[in-house]
Amino acid sequence: MASTTTTYHLVPNPNHLVLTNPLSNHVSFLRKQKNNVSHITNLKKKNPWLDPFDDGEDPEMEYGSLFVDGKQEEDPRLPDDPNNRFGFLKFPAGYSVELASLPLKVRGDVRNCCCVVSGGVYENLLFFPIIQLLKDRYPGVKIDIVASPRGKQTYEMNKNVRYATAYDPDDELPEPAEYTDMVGLLKNRYYDMVLSTKLAGLGHAAFLFMTTARDRVSYVYPNVNAAGAGLLLSETFIPDTLNLSEGGYNMYHQMAEWLGKPFRDVPRHIVSPLRVSLSRKVKEVVKEKYTKAGAEKGKYVVIHGIESDSKASMQSRGDLDSLLPIQVWAEIAYTIREFTPVFVIPHEKERENVQEYLEDASIVFITTPGQLAALINDSAGVIATNTVAIQLANAREKPSIALFSSEEKAEKFVPEAEEKKCIVIPSKTGKLIDIDVEAVKNAVETFNVSLAFV
Repeated sequence: MASTTTTYHLVPNPNHLVLTNPLSNHVSFLRKQKNNVSHITNLKKKNPWLDPFDDGEDPEMEYGSLFVDGKQEEDPRLPDDPNNRFGFLKFPAGYSVELASLPLKVRGDVRNCCCVVSGGVYENLLFFPIIQLLKDRYPGVKIDIVASPRGKQTYEMNKNVRYATAYDPDDELPEPAEYTDMVGLLKNRYYDMVLSTKLAGLGHAAFLFMTTARDRVSYVYPNVNAAGAGLLLSETFIPDTLNLSEGGYNMYHQMAEWLGKPFRDVPRHIVSPLRVSLSRKVKEVVKEKYTKAGAEKGKYVVIHGIESDSKASMQSRGDLDSLLPIQVWAEIAYTIREFTPVFVIPHEKERENVQEYLEDASIVFITTPGQLAALINDSAGVIATNTVAIQLANAREKPSIALFSSEEKAEKFVPEAEEKKCIVIPSKTGKLIDIDVEAVKNAVETFNVSLAFV
């Protein structure tokens, strides 16, 4: 009987041997992916850290589908049931495919947006036009805010904000418990977009990355401190200086340019002027305060910008030289004749200082920006340095006199002053303390005459 012998070849058959290069295969795969791209939202090249082969939109690409043209639609999901404390069951983004529309991915719709705003009251107030731009660009979007405790107070004047959470993004050494709690809070809200005005390095970029938002947009440092941040962000803006607030009224112009860019059938969106809304309750509280101080509605002028070490001074981080001592304000107040000057103090300890120079002065203690806006709304006008009072006067369309340390600061913080009924008086030496009091007095006289005919 013949025996059967089985032979095993330890060396592979050369006819079936294929030599492969992993790197070349990866590059070939990426190039195929590049050719198969069917949706590019920006005309410019995207973040080079994310896709080195992205050369921009294909000029021969044609769009015309029903699912990619025009603006987004309202959220198709059912609203919360007011009679049920649990509401309807909410699925995270990407898990309720039977309810999510195709444009959510194809067109880049934004249903939930979070804005991390750096700075105090001034910086958060000037962020209002960006919020309005978001509402105009993405109909039905829900906007949440993360800001410092002082900045959070500003959003009582904005009806477009759903939640305002107090968390200081400028804190270099946050408490670990607060940091992780905030990351979990933002992650559980399933945001489609996160915008940040804080200059991001690798640390802040990692904070935004951990929110798991689809689009992570932020300012970055204009130096080497921004190294690595581009790997974790979808879109970055490089400011001119390390202090974003030095840009003045248009400090967020790069973000506004990107948010309002035209997109296929959607035209470019223009940034709306600054506007604020006031509640009836706040108006009643403020009316009681200025009535108690001896002023009448429409017959007083608000004076804001008294020198103080209180954090409630509401000055900009881009103009720290924006407060005057009470001695200078007393000289200015003597020239106001037709109306009652009402001094706004940021702290009760300043009341004695004002009464020392003006015994019968009308003094109102106000710290929140909403109350200050209500006080300005019932006034005949405002005389202030570069504080929130000037911007609130413009927002409520009240005439004002603005005192600045230089013409450069005035042009940045109050552009087109004549259209805003604002008389700008800059200092000739670059220091606010050296401001020409006579020029201020002449402006106040003109101010009195113009208000008398209103």
